[in-house]
This record gives sequence, structure tokens and C-alpha cells, in this order.
Amino acid sequence: MNLNDLIYLVPAALLAICGHEYAHGYVSWKMGDPTPMQDGRLSMNPLHHLDPLGTLCLIFFHFGWAKPVRINSWYYKDRKKGVLLTCLAGPAANFLMAIIGLFVMGIIYKFTGGFVNGVLLWLYKLMNYFVVLNVGLGIFNLIPVPPLDGSKALGILMFDDENYLQGRVHNNGYIVIAILALTGVLSTVLGAVQNIVISVLWGFVRAILRI
Repeated sequence: MNLNDLIYLVPAALLAICGHEYAHGYVSWKMGDPTPMQDGRLSMNPLHHLDPLGTLCLIFFHFGWAKPVRINSWYYKDRKKGVLLTCLAGPAANFLMAIIGLFVMGIIYKFTGGFVNGVLLWLYKLMNYFVVLNVGLGIFNLIPVPPLDGSKALGILMFDDENYLQGRVHNNGYIVIAILALTGVLSTVLGAVQNIVISVLWGFVRAILRI
């Protein structure tokens, strides 16, 4: 990566993070919880969502995190269903945004034959980074290590408590993630899964657009 990549990476990362966190807050709010609205998290304003370290990791390593959306699951009529849907809303939003990005890339390719320049070239490259970052963010957050979304989903399914794993490992989850990242294990595994997911999604888009 060089400095020129930042004109694509920064807006792509901001959109991916904001969409992820907005989805968490929106689903929790729709399930009856006013907390995200009260905290100002039903917004696409990056300042409401960004975690500085998590954003830098997303830009440079293609996985990262944001400030967790605070929820109160006791507002939900069906608590287990509400927590599960809220937890999975963020990664689901990332995969949906990735599909949208691939459709934009596919449409540009279909009608230009791959020969693009100017604004269309910038948009194509932006969507490429947008897809990669969204898929990376979605996969990363499904890992069942606190404080990631996967740990909350596993906690509510297995122990009827979304914070069960967080209460057992405290802040050690960050240490586990840091060790996996520094040793290259995280990027290797995530990169492989990311490539598979993008290939499957791109195949789906190509079949629809017939390219």
C-alpha cells in the first residue's frame, strides 16, 4: 500500500465502519431498545462510531473494529432473538455493502469492457477497496472472541447471556487478538476466508449481470 491508496481506503473504511455500527443500533432500536438513539448511534457520522486504533487496523490490515454500540437487551420482547439479530446485524450489513460494491464494479466492467478512466476508474478502485474492507470487517467481527460480535452471539446462544464470554476473559480478548495479529496468524486465516467469500459473492454478481 502507498499513500495514493489512502484516497480509496479512508472513505471505504469510514463507510464500512459506519454502516456496521449503524446496523447494530438500528436493529436494537427496532427491537424496542431506545439506548442507541439516546447515545446518538443511529447516525452515519464517523465521529459517533470510530475507534482510532480499530480504524487504523482496518485501513492498514483490512480488519478492525469501532466503538461498540451500547444496548439494553432487557427492552426486547424476545431477548435471545433480539440480541442475536443485533449482534449479527453489523456483519450482515458489511456483507450486503460488499455485494452492492461488487454490483457497481460489475456494472462498470460490463458496460466499459474493463477500459475505464477518470471518475469511473476512481469509482471502480473505491468499490474494490470497499468490498475488501467490508468482507474483512464482517468476517473479523464474527470471531467468537470478546469484545467482537461473534462472542456476544455465542454467549446468548449457549449461555443466555451476551456478555458471558466478556465476563470470563475480561480484557484478555484484546490480548488474544493482538497476539494473533502480530504473529500473522490472523491475517493469514482471515485473508484466506476473505478471498473465498469475495470469490463466491463475485460469482453470484457475475451470474446475475451475465458477465
